Amino acid sequence: MKMKIYLSALILFVFAFTSCNDDDDATAPEQAQLNIVETASGTDALSSLVAALAKSDESPNSDLITALSGTGPFTVFAPTNDAFTALFNSLEGYSSLADFDTEEEKALLATILKYHVIEGAAVASSDLTDGQVVTTLQGEEITINLNNGVFITDASEVDAQVVSADVEATNGIVHVINKVLLPQTVIDAINLGTLVDVVVASDALTVLEAAVIKAGLADTLSSDGPFTVFAPTDAAFVALLDMLGDDYNSLEDFDTEGELELLKNILLYHVIPAKVLSTDLAAGEVGTALAGNSIEVVDKDGTFVLSDASDVNATISIVDIMASNGIAHVIDKVLLPQAAVDFIASQQPNIVELAIATNDLSLLVGALQQADAGLVDLLGTDGPFTVFAPTNDAFAALLDELGDDYNELADFDTEDEKEMLATILKYHVIAGSAAYSTDLSNDQMITTAQGEDVTVNLTGGVFIQDATDTDAEVTTADVMAKNGVVHIIDKVLLPQEIVDALQPNIVELAIATDDLSLLVTALQQADAGLVELLGTEGPFTVFAPTNDAFAALLNDLGDDYTSLADFDTEEEKTLLENILKYHVVSGAAVMSTDLTDGQVVATALEQNITINLTGGVFITDATGNDAQVTAADVAASNGVVHIIDRVLMPDTH
Repeated sequence: MKMKIYLSALILFVFAFTSCNDDDDATAPEQAQLNIVETASGTDALSSLVAALAKSDESPNSDLITALSGTGPFTVFAPTNDAFTALFNSLEGYSSLADFDTEEEKALLATILKYHVIEGAAVASSDLTDGQVVTTLQGEEITINLNNGVFITDASEVDAQVVSADVEATNGIVHVINKVLLPQTVIDAINLGTLVDVVVASDALTVLEAAVIKAGLADTLSSDGPFTVFAPTDAAFVALLDMLGDDYNSLEDFDTEGELELLKNILLYHVIPAKVLSTDLAAGEVGTALAGNSIEVVDKDGTFVLSDASDVNATISIVDIMASNGIAHVIDKVLLPQAAVDFIASQQPNIVELAIATNDLSLLVGALQQADAGLVDLLGTDGPFTVFAPTNDAFAALLDELGDDYNELADFDTEDEKEMLATILKYHVIAGSAAYSTDLSNDQMITTAQGEDVTVNLTGGVFIQDATDTDAEVTTADVMAKNGVVHIIDKVLLPQEIVDALQPNIVELAIATDDLSLLVTALQQADAGLVELLGTEGPFTVFAPTNDAFAALLNDLGDDYTSLADFDTEEEKTLLENILKYHVVSGAAVMSTDLTDGQVVATALEQNITINLTGGVFITDATGNDAQVTAADVAASNGVVHIIDRVLMPDTH
């Protein structure tokens, strides 16, 4: 009867866990409706627990489901599916519940499950005390540890953490835990294999198994220990082989004495000559079995990652796989000591060689050669460098933006143009460091070899901000080279120096703007050197009347002025010159945001205009009439243009 009650309580716990999560917005807690067995059956994360109960009840001597559906009360510590997966990984010969197929093994499973049940009380997490010893339904004890959380210590000395507490059921309470608890009876019965056995039993660690055998370390890792092994997955080894290049397609390519020694040293770098549980991990240096080499445990946003001699950290994906001579933790990257990093670097092309070998960077290579500024030689030196490498499409888009004079990179053929191209290319290079994507942070500002900064934007991806309004996206990150790292981007980055140089001056801007053609004609007709003046460095602020504004002026002047060509006498040209000077502010590029209401501004004519910000941006002239700014802040290389809807009139008396 006790066993039946135990099983019911466990299932009810799982279901209650789901129900509590769904009712987060309720103003008052609802009374549990399901027993422990029903609760577990309704919770996806506890499906392995439910299956384990059913498997144990295949034995005629077990009826845990009925037991845990009884009146109770019970307290159940319910392991998640991941906890059961970790248990199977640690047991030689057990890959799933189906392997518990003999009567003896089903009884063993029932013993494990009973060790998770407290009979006779529904104990909430708030009732637990640090160091409290509790007797389970199985008969052995567990210990409560409240140091930085709620942990349950079993006979294995690997604590289980309560990841969701106080899930209520009609016949008790459930606490979800991240590890299957093991009593001493079970530990003695299952006779855990060595760390080598653990590796052999895992389908995800087949390359590690082969590497251990090839390096002659199987006997070492089968000895008494204790050891902690950080075990890279097969995918991690594949990534390492990819980094090594075409000469290393499998472990069989480690065939020289030096290569075998390197492989052995890499594996020893994954071994700590002590038993380190996940709960024992703390930020700091940890010595490895490779003499003189340490790894670093790094606290990253509340979880631990492993830092080696490379620039990429390893993430721990599965923890605390028990073995008779230690413990294993599965990681997603092969850890690399400095000797391995140096060896890998020796196998890599340098940045220039990498670009030459990459089809989509052929225009970048062409640009480096066309600039003829020593950049090819520079990027072939030791570095280290970080290069943001624009694709061929990115360079094609730049050429389109530059207009008809630039159809190919060969059109950068004058000394000034080559210097401009070199300036652009240097803006893509960070000298002195190999900055991987994991080293970048949001809003980080990085100084380039050109001298200006780029800014990192990590919103929705990895983006690089230049002096323009369009970010470049990193489409392929962390391409390793012998002398640094390359990040491929989808846009050519432009520094402010180049943005300024590529902008038209005020005259060029006006000529390129259809609605300012009469303003251009007026400047030419006045024949007073204004075209030449507005082509100089400035800075200037120009209030530029539209074609309609000039048409309205001509209409106001009467039948004698049907076009600007009618300003043909010296006196009329002087009048036109004065009108145009009245639209120019010399010595400053005044943006609309710099204007204030009632501000009086002196023009090149030495007469004032007044700013009116009531309901928009208006310019009041000497006649008291307003012109409205219809398009503000049009940037030019030598100033700024504000387009207005009326020709400003000075005092002509």
